Amino acid sequence: MSGLSVGTRPRASCSLVWLLWVLHGLLATRAHATMVLTVPDQVTLSGNTEVQQLSISWLGGAASTFDLIILRTEFNETVFYDTVSPTVNAVSGRHQWNWTSAEPLECTSLSVQIRSRYEQTTSEWSKTQILKGKDIPGTKSDGMYPIDKIVPVGANTTFCCIVAEGKAFESIYYNGTQMNVKRLSRRTYAATAYNQRHSETSGTNIPCYSNSPRRVNSGTVVFVGYAPGPSDLVCETHDLTSAVCQWNEGRDTHLSGKRATRYSLNKRNCPGSSAMQKKQCEVAQWEGNWTLVAVNLLGQYSLTDAAELAHRVSPVAPYKLSSVVYAWNATVLWEWKYDGFSSLALVCQVELTADGYKTKRIYSGVGLRSVTIPGLNPDEHYIVQVRCGSQKNFWKWGSWSEPIAFKTNTYVPDALDVWMWMNGDNTAQVFWKPLTHAQSHGQITNYEVTLWNPEENRQHTEILPPTVYTVSVNLTQMASTSNESKIVATVLAKNTDGGSQPASVTLHHTDVDSLAVSRTDSSDGSFPLSWQSNTTCSFVVEWHDATCVHDCPVEWMKVAAGGTNASIESANFQPGVRYSFSLYSCPSEFPEVLQRWQGYIQELVPSSSVPLSITQQQSDVVLTWGEIPMAYRRGFLLGYNVYISNGSQLTLLAKLSDQKTRNYTVKGLSQGTYKFTVRAYTSAGEDTGTTASIIFEPYTDWLILELLASLGMVFLLLVVVTFICYKKRKWVKKAFYPDIPEPKLPGDWSRTQGPLDVKPSPHNMVHIVEKPEWDSSKEALVAIPEEDEDHDGQGMGDEPVDADEPTSLRYYNQVVDERPIRPRFPDSTSSASSLDSAQTDVTYTGIQTSGSSLVFQLDQQGSCEGHQIQDDHPVNSGGRGYWPQMQQSAACSEVGLASPEPLLEPQAANSGGYKPQTSWHLDSPGDAVERGSLAPSLGSPTSVASTQFLLPEGEEQDEEKRQSSASTWFTNLLSSTKQ
Repeated sequence: MSGLSVGTRPRASCSLVWLLWVLHGLLATRAHATMVLTVPDQVTLSGNTEVQQLSISWLGGAASTFDLIILRTEFNETVFYDTVSPTVNAVSGRHQWNWTSAEPLECTSLSVQIRSRYEQTTSEWSKTQILKGKDIPGTKSDGMYPIDKIVPVGANTTFCCIVAEGKAFESIYYNGTQMNVKRLSRRTYAATAYNQRHSETSGTNIPCYSNSPRRVNSGTVVFVGYAPGPSDLVCETHDLTSAVCQWNEGRDTHLSGKRATRYSLNKRNCPGSSAMQKKQCEVAQWEGNWTLVAVNLLGQYSLTDAAELAHRVSPVAPYKLSSVVYAWNATVLWEWKYDGFSSLALVCQVELTADGYKTKRIYSGVGLRSVTIPGLNPDEHYIVQVRCGSQKNFWKWGSWSEPIAFKTNTYVPDALDVWMWMNGDNTAQVFWKPLTHAQSHGQITNYEVTLWNPEENRQHTEILPPTVYTVSVNLTQMASTSNESKIVATVLAKNTDGGSQPASVTLHHTDVDSLAVSRTDSSDGSFPLSWQSNTTCSFVVEWHDATCVHDCPVEWMKVAAGGTNASIESANFQPGVRYSFSLYSCPSEFPEVLQRWQGYIQELVPSSSVPLSITQQQSDVVLTWGEIPMAYRRGFLLGYNVYISNGSQLTLLAKLSDQKTRNYTVKGLSQGTYKFTVRAYTSAGEDTGTTASIIFEPYTDWLILELLASLGMVFLLLVVVTFICYKKRKWVKKAFYPDIPEPKLPGDWSRTQGPLDVKPSPHNMVHIVEKPEWDSSKEALVAIPEEDEDHDGQGMGDEPVDADEPTSLRYYNQVVDERPIRPRFPDSTSSASSLDSAQTDVTYTGIQTSGSSLVFQLDQQGSCEGHQIQDDHPVNSGGRGYWPQMQQSAACSEVGLASPEPLLEPQAANSGGYKPQTSWHLDSPGDAVERGSLAPSLGSPTSVASTQFLLPEGEEQDEEKRQSSASTWFTNLLSSTKQ
């Protein structure tokens, strides 16, 4: 039983729990069934167009959540749908919820509905409430929204354009760029600008265009900027009572006018801000803590600052400044506007301005009201300003006072800087540098120059006007005994307060030219010079134009004792001018030159060219040039370049780096015209050069020598040949000029010389004797009949033939041959044929012998006479002795007969011995035909040793014209051997 009791208790408890849960569910279901959700009522809508916010409020319903739907009324497009938990006004019991629209509320009408919700249970929708836009049918005008919107940089803004009734929308532009458009209603179009950049202070225009016709339908302006961001708030005091707070505005908000930032300090509005970045606001009493608030339409920003009064003192500017002036110093006095500074420890800064240069000096003291400024220059204008600060817990300098100007008093001038220049003609110049305004201490009235010869105790004083800075000195007037006397020149400058300390220089001759000159190069517009110092005296470095030798304008600089270098600068240095520098020791006692330099501040190309001359030496050309004057060198000459001109171009022949070389030889030139140019060059380049030209001709002296040498050799050769010929004259005579035997004729040959008449006479002076026997060793004259006409019937002679005349004969010196003698022409007459086999001896009459020659004469009847010349000795055809002459008659020349071919030995024909008369013709038919005339006249006799005429036809010149001078000389030479 006990087991049963134990087993039933747990089962009973579980059933009870289950029953309780079921009961609770039934009760809850009953409660929900009895709870009815009411529909929201009295829904109201209000819009804030500035922030594009829609406020919705309603009554009714015990639910805590509501479903809310917002639609664009005209197109019934849902804009918002969500379950919201509105706030409940405990007094009125109205629910309220706010919604921010992406588009301006003016763009289109919005419809709103609300229903209550409890979990999954909802009520019915409330009645539709409409927030009317600007596009309702009753509104016919156009517009662009939002108007003058202010948005932060980087925001997205939606703009809408409402087109008036009857117009068509075209486009919307933002900052010149067309935007993508979305249609919200029948007349409304919207576009969104994303991530906007800051606009100008005047804003950015957004126009809306319509296309009927195309024009700007409407538009709006948007201002894109930043919220305020001030920094560095600092407050200080200028009068020990009030506070002045300053801050930096920060970056530009790009908003101005009514949209600009407004400031307040400790809840007090500050006056309108200036355009400067530095802003300030004043507070009448020092408070020690300050809060600055900056506000504009895009936001606000706040700054704070705190400090004690003594730590932020910046005194006001001193005022009522005055001065007490002396020659070398001045006292400046001032006053304070506030009494509190009389007991405050101050530090003051005095700014001194003179000749444009500013210097600052510091003074301190309690309640400081005056300072004395030492170290001023006499007769100088100064401008002074003063500002002060707190000496203890110094914060910053106060404001500058108004400037005060004053002029110091005058004083005696400073000592002059004196130097001299010695000329070579026992004269000198004394120079002194004009005093600057700071050195003269007042207006210079005159200069006093005193020349003193201590050896002779002679003195001379001269007063010069203030515009003269040099005086000429004749040393012979101050030293009568010796040119080496020591003359001391002393110069004083004077103004209204007195004269300066005397400045002296000793005049004496110095051998400057004996020292070697070193070269110095400029550096940055100056000449660095250095030397070794072994004296306790000071030095003077003197410089002048190196081309000047008399009364030179000199500049100089003094160097303290022990100095070993100097940098020479001058405003008078000119490019291309050579300057000479001299170092003197002990200038005030007895100046002695120690070292010399020369240099250019800037080297240029020479301004003048070398004088050039050109000469020819055999096959060479020598170029010689002179120096360029130093004034025209404009730099250190480094050498010369020699060019030859090739048309319009110059070819470099030589680069002569030795400036002392002033000649150059161009060798091995041929005949022609040459141009040469010589240019001097410095480190800056070449000059324009000098050009010289030459017409190169062969070397005439050498040609003359060659010609004389050739003539001498020829003459020597002739002498040698003549000597050899003279020694071998017998062999030469025998080989080249053998004797010609004289003809031996019978009868009387003593008659006088006359022309040989070979015309046949009636008595037949020529006897033809026929002999039965033929001797081939003898010579004979052959008679050949004469042809009256040639084959064409034309006369063979140049002149007509007289028929009444007996037939003329041509006589040929013919070697008798075994062969028969034939006439030249086939149609010869029978009389000629009868003579073919006959041996004919010809005997000449009327012929005389004269030496080795014969003379033939013509008789008055014009007949031709002939005689046989008999000689036991044959005549050598190569000899040169016998020259018979004959005066040709008309009868003999008119008749011609062809002759047989002559039989000549080659040696005889070409030898230089005996020859018949010149201008003979070969006895050939061809020759006769070519001449168009008869054969040579038979009336011309020939030598017994030759086959040619002794006197050819037409020969009338004398023997002297046919003989050359050389042959005459050679003949006379050989003839002398006979004597």
